[in-house]
Amino acid sequence: MKPIRYLLLFFAVPLITPVCAAQAQDAKGCQDSPLLSRFPGSVIVSCSHKEDDSYTFRLAKGIDKKLEGDLRQIDYEFPKSASAAQVLRNLVTAVRSAGYSFERDPSDNSRGNFVAHMGKTWIGIEFNGSGTGLTEIILVETQLQQEVVATAAALSAGLNSNGHIVVNGIHFDTGKDEVKPESAPALQEIVELLQQDARLKIYVVGHTDNAGVLAANVDLSRRRAAAVVRILATQNHVAADRLQAFGAGPYAPVASNDSEDGRALNRRVELVKQ
Repeated sequence: MKPIRYLLLFFAVPLITPVCAAQAQDAKGCQDSPLLSRFPGSVIVSCSHKEDDSYTFRLAKGIDKKLEGDLRQIDYEFPKSASAAQVLRNLVTAVRSAGYSFERDPSDNSRGNFVAHMGKTWIGIEFNGSGTGLTEIILVETQLQQEVVATAAALSAGLNSNGHIVVNGIHFDTGKDEVKPESAPALQEIVELLQQDARLKIYVVGHTDNAGVLAANVDLSRRRAAAVVRILATQNHVAADRLQAFGAGPYAPVASNDSEDGRALNRRVELVKQ
């Protein structure tokens, strides 16, 4: 992040003179983003910052793109002496000079709203209807983590009623088969499920979305399922004959792969009753 931060500020300084000290009228607890200076004389009327959230950007031709990550929103009221066109020109020049690519050009709409990104950093500017205010949205992409996992009782109920159940909260890095440490709570619920019913045997089935090469996805899903089985057997002392790994790749989607939301649902680990 640091190279991006300093690059944008370097180019923004001659174009948008930063306000070094927060103005008295700024909303309590609010400050400028480290990536982009405010237009001179502007006041922050509200702000929010969540390290783990999502936002849907409106891109060119009405296409929406939902992204997840560190989300910061700042609402500015710029001085009445400045026109929206003047403010827009400064912002566009600063962002473009810093090397960002525009996914929504300000000329695509009457208000001049735009969306630009560089790497995993996205910047959106939305002017409000009053003509003297705008919202600055900055999102740095990260993968949201599943904080709530199904209990052993819920997993058991799913297996008994449907024969299979999705286990939320098992995480892997993109393209990797190593189970991430934050998956421990979900894995513990599987252990408790198996401890509660000594006769239960399960298939651990890995699934992927359809992005990429089919054979690679099938192999990745198999390796991820095998990694879960390995942890259950070696670290949690579940008998190996009660577990069997299988990789379904993209063959059994639960949602459309045409959207990121759908692809996220399709990337999953399921338990299937043997």
